[in-house]
Amino acid sequence: MKVNTRERKKARKGFERIFGRNGLGDHVAEILVRGKQGLDAVLMKLGRMLAETIMYIEREEISGPDYHPNSPEIKKWASQKGSIYIGDQKVQVDHPRMRGPKGEIDLESYKRLRAPGAFSEELLSKALRGISLRSYEETVTDALHAFGVSPSSASRRIVEATTEKLREFKERDLSGINIFAVFLDTVHRGGDAFVVSLGVDEEGEKHVFGFWQGATENHEVCEALLLDMEGRGLSLSKKILWVTDGGGGIIKALRNRFGKGFIHQRCTIHKDKNIQRHLAKRYRKEAHRQFRIALEQNEYEDARKMLMDFEKWLRNINESAADSLLEALEEILTLHRLGVPASLRKSLHSTNPIESMFSMVRDCEGNIKRYRSSKMSQRWLASVFLHCEKRFRRVKGYDEIAGVIKRIEIIQEGNKDQKDLKKAA
Repeated sequence: MKVNTRERKKARKGFERIFGRNGLGDHVAEILVRGKQGLDAVLMKLGRMLAETIMYIEREEISGPDYHPNSPEIKKWASQKGSIYIGDQKVQVDHPRMRGPKGEIDLESYKRLRAPGAFSEELLSKALRGISLRSYEETVTDALHAFGVSPSSASRRIVEATTEKLREFKERDLSGINIFAVFLDTVHRGGDAFVVSLGVDEEGEKHVFGFWQGATENHEVCEALLLDMEGRGLSLSKKILWVTDGGGGIIKALRNRFGKGFIHQRCTIHKDKNIQRHLAKRYRKEAHRQFRIALEQNEYEDARKMLMDFEKWLRNINESAADSLLEALEEILTLHRLGVPASLRKSLHSTNPIESMFSMVRDCEGNIKRYRSSKMSQRWLASVFLHCEKRFRRVKGYDEIAGVIKRIEIIQEGNKDQKDLKKAA
């Protein structure tokens, strides 16, 4: 007989001893009818029985068996109803007790199993995946043993968990991060604007550096965000590549901080849309085609020439569209001027990385009907950003970052000749 077959038979006999033959059959029938929910109910029951077993074993180790106690002063003291957290549910258990010379002796296993911190994390994780707290009581696995999961109880746990996440987010140290690029953009909620910074380090890893709340996306809010980032240890310099959607307030704050020569890449997707808004519908498809083909060129001179040809075409159709292109021509071509390879350029030519994160924010907060306070907005925003960071991947072309940094250093030294930049490449 194969080993795995013997193990399965042993497991079946073990379950029959736990539930009884008829009880095991009832559970099988429940799983067939309810599917995964029925299986989860059985696992929850096993988890409760395992937790009780662990507590009784700990009591036995401390007090010793009945026929040979470790100490005559330590007495087993029956049991009483208690509660613990298993996964994301609060369940009732029989809690064994002991008494010593100084009174009740607490079991370490019971203390750990009834700690609400892990429960709050599980509950927050479910909320971020889109489960409504109002219907949370209906989503728990085994309503017979689960309690303390009413909407108000779940909400209190969520407030506790998100408050801790906000504290963690605002106080974490950023001094160990070597920045290569920073995306700045704004997400709106509850009538307020939150300027957010998403950074890429020299290894290509992404980090949410922070956010700052304001009535609008103005330069004061952005300057406050930059100061907050520096206050937590982040080193901001002229060697950083800044990627924005062209918002005036953010650009003004960066110019005030680093001067007009700061390295700035305008989002090409936003500029493409801005140009098309000036045009009649019959011209938009062709305008998009010419714009994208120009930006697909690898050489700065080729891309600039094609954009100037595009500007002439626009000038014959709509003066405002042509002016919109010229207004940001050099900032659109920053990556080309730096000689950034195409693979890395795809990750840096637009604010898509931070826009994708904002999309995750909207998905995670889909069940929030309204923000009752600034604190609530910030608690959820910090929690979602930390949740998003766990899913971040390195930017494509990250192995080219070191070469780009060298070319940025050449520019900062005052040598902006394209031939020298090509030699550095």
